[in-house]
Amino acid sequence: METAVINSTLKRDKIIYWVFTVIVVLFDGVGALGFNTPLAVAGIRHMGFPDYFRVELGIGKIIGGIILILPMIPARLKEWAYVGFGIACISAAVGHFVLDDASQGIFPLILLGFFIVSYVYYHKVTDSKA
Repeated sequence: METAVINSTLKRDKIIYWVFTVIVVLFDGVGALGFNTPLAVAGIRHMGFPDYFRVELGIGKIIGGIILILPMIPARLKEWAYVGFGIACISAAVGHFVLDDASQGIFPLILLGFFIVSYVYYHKVTDSKA
């Protein structure tokens, strides 16, 4: 009976982890493929960042998305990818709160929440294997 409950909980945790991880990677990792679009160029200019930062941020998000989605990547690299995405989300929220109306800063915070859920469940899934 106990084994069935543990297996059920682990299965649920894996589903939650993968759902939230795929969502954030699709939004922030795959979405970063559009770093060269006119909208991305205008957005980076509006925030006051140099143009090279747009390219650097886009490439970093693409690499981070790959790191998070591939299961064979070492845990330490995944930790750094989560840190990078967290800093990017917080920075985007602050930038929008300062430069735009507050409603523009909400989406990066929601995305940050999804990253946090993915991170917490990543540890639940990996720690249960040990």
